[in-house]
Amino acid sequence: MAVQLPSSFTQRMKDLLGTEYKQFADSYLETPYGGIRVNTLKITAESLLALSPFQLEPIPWCPTGYYTEEGVRPGKHPYYHAGLYYIQEPSAMAPVELLGVQPGDRVLDLCAAPGGKSSQIAAKLQGQGLLVSNDLHPERTKALAKNLELYGVRNAVVLNESPDHIAAAFPHFFDRILIDAPCSGEGMFRKDEDMVKQWEPETPAKYAAMQRDILRSAASALAPGGTLVYSTCTFAIEENEGTIAEFLAGYPQFSVVPVGGTGSFAMGFGELPGTARLWPHKVKGEGHFMAVLRHDGTPAPIVEPEPEEILLSISTRKNFKGKPAAKPTVTRVEEVRSKGGRASGKTTSGTSRDLQHVSVEVALAAYGDFINEQLGWEPAGHPVLFGDHLYISPLPQESLNGLRTIRPGWSVGHLRNGRFIPSHPLATALHPSESCRSLSLSTSNGEAVSYLKGETLAIPLERLSVRPGSTPKGYMLVCIDGYSAGWGKWQDGMLKNEYPAGWRWT
Repeated sequence: MAVQLPSSFTQRMKDLLGTEYKQFADSYLETPYGGIRVNTLKITAESLLALSPFQLEPIPWCPTGYYTEEGVRPGKHPYYHAGLYYIQEPSAMAPVELLGVQPGDRVLDLCAAPGGKSSQIAAKLQGQGLLVSNDLHPERTKALAKNLELYGVRNAVVLNESPDHIAAAFPHFFDRILIDAPCSGEGMFRKDEDMVKQWEPETPAKYAAMQRDILRSAASALAPGGTLVYSTCTFAIEENEGTIAEFLAGYPQFSVVPVGGTGSFAMGFGELPGTARLWPHKVKGEGHFMAVLRHDGTPAPIVEPEPEEILLSISTRKNFKGKPAAKPTVTRVEEVRSKGGRASGKTTSGTSRDLQHVSVEVALAAYGDFINEQLGWEPAGHPVLFGDHLYISPLPQESLNGLRTIRPGWSVGHLRNGRFIPSHPLATALHPSESCRSLSLSTSNGEAVSYLKGETLAIPLERLSVRPGSTPKGYMLVCIDGYSAGWGKWQDGMLKNEYPAGWRWT
């Protein structure tokens, strides 16, 4: 084998697979399959196929997923930086397809980092409804937030919370919940040798205990009649069928919705009727387990909230063409930052120091002036101010009180010396028609890469797309072959580059 597998693992797999074990073992001699998934928030699958510079083969279980050829590096193309596709292991695309997300649903992705499945859910929501993407590990939320920003997601909240706290804050709230559970990772041994090094015989039992706790919390957060998909990338029965069987025994209001073995899903079946496994010797992908659970509509147990320091933000609603609809109650907040530099809000009650912050009225007035001049339309949602950073949230501010919030919504910009500075995530989520000014750069002549490297470009006036009644001077939505990538500022034939340093092509 190309990968040296632990002997206790191979013996268990021989017992589990019997005569199929040789086929399974031979699959470790094969190169893992690569894939991309089209981001339909920005482009259709058909359009990407027409533009794609590399060969793509459809993935049977995901209508927007495609295998890439061996040796292809899709992350080294400007289309990746424009958020047109997500690089994702093919089997990992299956759980969200089973979740059955529809536009307008309220969806919770409980173990979301680095964001592949959350971006897949967001594409299915098509900007409608709500996505709450959570991860328990603070460092992992950095990649989660950045990926949702890159792919132009407008209706997501990013949390760094424990599942039981989320269940307490949102009892019986979500229509659909995805648990891509932390696991022993046995299904990834072929793809990631570090997973092999970290594995020990007792690892599956350790993760199974954690998985049972997550499932119980999810049961309390799911709305009556809702759907929950549980998935792992491991082969261990105690983490898969065993975990689900124990959950069903304690929660009789849930039942397994059988995963069909025909149509787009060609997979090996699990030991628990209705659940499914993707085996690397049967499909072109790594090992996965999936179970679809449906609530019958009867009340589920509610997790009692635990005392916790309340995290507050400032929010208000406003008619952006005039003054605030009502004078807001302003709570001063102390800005705190995690290791990743993500802003949160924290009450300062009982402290001797009160940091000065931008007033809500000033922030919203500057934002209103910007969107009237730059967009000409008002993004829907609840304005939330963290320090001097403004977000448009799909949830009212009070819904997030008491939760560790990394991103309360769509980051739209911040204030600097009384002026509103648009954010990079605002640009990546816009379509060219939504901005009064836009410019499309080409991938064929190198100018798109120059922009992604942060360079200043000479751009004649006639190349700009300017809405009637607007002037070319000011913020320009810069696109790559027609798809938004970031901001620039045009004046007198020169485009000043506003692409963030931390995102640039290297």
